[in-house]
Amino acid sequence: MSKEPTSFEIVEAVREHYALAARQVAERKKSSCCSTAASCCSTTSATSCCSTNSRYYSAEELQGLPDSAANASFGCGNPLLLAQLHPGEVVLDLGSGAGLDVILSAKRVAPTGKAYGLDMTDEMLELARGNAREAGVANAEFLKGHIEAIPLPPESVDVIISNCVINLSADKDAVLAEAFRVLKPGGRLAVADIVVRGQPLSPQARQMLALWADCITGALTEGEYRQKLMAAGFQDVALEDVKVYTQEDLPEGEGAQMAEGILDPGTQIVSAFVKAQKPAR
Repeated sequence: MSKEPTSFEIVEAVREHYALAARQVAERKKSSCCSTAASCCSTTSATSCCSTNSRYYSAEELQGLPDSAANASFGCGNPLLLAQLHPGEVVLDLGSGAGLDVILSAKRVAPTGKAYGLDMTDEMLELARGNAREAGVANAEFLKGHIEAIPLPPESVDVIISNCVINLSADKDAVLAEAFRVLKPGGRLAVADIVVRGQPLSPQARQMLALWADCITGALTEGEYRQKLMAAGFQDVALEDVKVYTQEDLPEGEGAQMAEGILDPGTQIVSAFVKAQKPAR
């Protein structure tokens, strides 16, 4: 009987997947693109990447930014629409990738605020730092680390954002506990993520390592997400659908073979805005 992947196997699969995507963008290689926006806009083989994530951002937001900031951004929404950032705030992006959301956040909280990006992939960090320099953003800093162990002190962040990354973690309780720890009292969590509505995904789907990098099989149900946020200490939890995915949206190749196992009757995979707040002191 096959077993579900270990935490180490999941981390390595995700790291390898997005390291390759970053190298492809950095080397300006042409690659095929998904026909539709599957979760995280990536293929299960990780041999090509596509950048439909930019459709969640306005032309005004993307104006003047390096192409590689959007071309290596594999999200499922625009968390800045939810975050409502203000000048002077400190923002942390969990799983910052090529730095798109960090750069945009840094611009919004300038001149006295700061935006941190946290990523575990060296290739993405190098790409993000270059993108920030090219964009002329000086109040952004990119940290290497894991979202389950955030390298920042307690109560040091006003707002936490993330774009289709928390679902990639094998220990979401640790991620949310760490987010709660580093937020200041009254701080806000505003993320875009993949959520399962209805019945949980089948065990067979969760055994597909490649699908973890596509943000599908790691997704929580709506009820699980709410419960974990409240268990971490958050209040005012709210989830709002951004897009409901159909079978046609699933990744090609290996992922398509699992379509029947993923989309059981009564199950929907959606990209959603997830919002919560740390209680004020």
